[in-house]
Amino acid sequence: MKPYKYNMRYFIRSILFIFLMLMWGCTNLNEQVYSTITGSNFLQTHQNVIQDFIRSFEHCYWSIAGNETYEMEEDCADQLMTPTRGGDWYNGGEFARLHYHTWTANDNFTSDAWNAFYEGICLATNSMQDLQGIRNNTQKLAQVDFTQAQIDEMIAELRVMRAWMYIRALDFYRNIVLVPSVQGVSQGEPQVSPQVAFAYIESELKEAIPNLYTNDQLGDNAIGRWTKGGAAALLVRLYLNSKVWTGVDRFDSCAQVCQDIIDGKYGTYALDSTWYGPFDYTNSTSKEVIFGFPGSYGLSHWQYGSDMYWWMLPYQAPRYFGFTDWGDANPKYSLQPGRDVDSVEYSFALGKPFMKFQKYPDDYRLQLYKNLGGSKRQGMFLYGYLTYTDSNGQLDTIKGDGGPYPLYIRDQSGWFLGAKPGTKIADKESDMLHADDNSGIYPVKYPFYPSSDPNKISSAYAEIRLAEIYYSLAECKYRAGDKAGAAVLLNDVRKRDYPSGSPSLYKPDGSQLTDQEMIDEWGREFLVEGRRRTDLIRWGVFNSGTWWDKQPDPDNHTDIYPIGESVLNASRQLKQNPGY
Repeated sequence: MKPYKYNMRYFIRSILFIFLMLMWGCTNLNEQVYSTITGSNFLQTHQNVIQDFIRSFEHCYWSIAGNETYEMEEDCADQLMTPTRGGDWYNGGEFARLHYHTWTANDNFTSDAWNAFYEGICLATNSMQDLQGIRNNTQKLAQVDFTQAQIDEMIAELRVMRAWMYIRALDFYRNIVLVPSVQGVSQGEPQVSPQVAFAYIESELKEAIPNLYTNDQLGDNAIGRWTKGGAAALLVRLYLNSKVWTGVDRFDSCAQVCQDIIDGKYGTYALDSTWYGPFDYTNSTSKEVIFGFPGSYGLSHWQYGSDMYWWMLPYQAPRYFGFTDWGDANPKYSLQPGRDVDSVEYSFALGKPFMKFQKYPDDYRLQLYKNLGGSKRQGMFLYGYLTYTDSNGQLDTIKGDGGPYPLYIRDQSGWFLGAKPGTKIADKESDMLHADDNSGIYPVKYPFYPSSDPNKISSAYAEIRLAEIYYSLAECKYRAGDKAGAAVLLNDVRKRDYPSGSPSLYKPDGSQLTDQEMIDEWGREFLVEGRRRTDLIRWGVFNSGTWWDKQPDPDNHTDIYPIGESVLNASRQLKQNPGY
């Protein structure tokens, strides 16, 4: 099958067309028509078909950060926090409930995430049905200038996109709804068991793979496209979490697909030579990125916006970067502290993310983030005093929005205000209600280059990296008792984080690997990539673990979220999840 190549980045521009929207996340499928344009009369030209095909991609890219999905994956786990900083970010106690696992179905985010997933599922299904309507129509195919094979490939990509959204819904809610059709449907389907949903997603991915291109076939146009490798990587996610989601161990299946991906069965992939390569402005052509969404300053850049990495910065950090396009930042997220207000390390095993990096002190990522010019940077963290040259050419230090004092960013959380490093403060409390802008190290995984840099925020969003496949296979080997095999795989990735010959690499026999070290290493490699909750649940510590200002839960019902009240009210046939 000769691939039809188009640049996903270009066609994101062409999504400005009137579209039939389905309300309430497809749990209530009563249509609210905003125009008379439907698939039957819209698909008149070649570009119309592409616009229809691409619509769900735009929404699904947004869904990574939009509708609180990111905070629901990270703020409830042991690495990120959104404490009340002075008078900011209390938000009716929303973030405290996420942190303490005391959310209820009345929290808006429990409805918002469901709607985000199902809007994507419904958009993909609608486009699939549109394309299915023309695939066997020879006259229509000629009119829109596509072959049947090309339409089949588009349908396969939409099946994979929908499967990705189903996987996320399954992870969050378990008891989900499958949406086989949206056109002409006025009533949603009933919920299915996790086992039924799992089997359906698995079959969708397996059936789609033969019709998909490989990344080799697409070349530089692979970014933003679901390929054979991308679909296979979703099978890895499915199998890796099968025991949690269905009660059935599928680690052997996971290991086999991982090995097939690494061996090139689904396309040619390779680990990047640097830790930052998969996140830098050139990552759209990185062989490590198995699936990503294209990004640029002038088009889409959801991960750079609010509710994600733009709100993972101290207030005046953009001045430190020299990135002045958007003004100052809004410190919603930072890393949970590893030390109390008197600089004593906490005794719990989980959390303490910055200290987990410091365990291996020659890690390149531990360097202070700094733009070096020419679209280059070093380091992954903001800490200490951050200085910059102001508009008058004077050296200044970034400040918070709660006072005139220079910030000293530290691996602690409390009311430090203008206290200098090493100063003992009187208030010893450190919890979700006691923090300021000094509190918590700020990670910078995707670069913010200066406004004068042509690549200032041009990185694609790397949703699936080859490193994930290596770590998933390493986990499977570890669980099977092959610590040496696990260590080799982890070191294949980790060696780029340290100087040549570093003592920080694991011993060849894997003797340093324990459950806790595996949990920690997942946390180091995939810090702030929107998966920490899922990993903690898989390792059985999400409910039972202790971390900063967080005690174990009374039971494990919080492994899944409640279905929000607004969703339940819109579709009375849905049943609430157990424990809520």
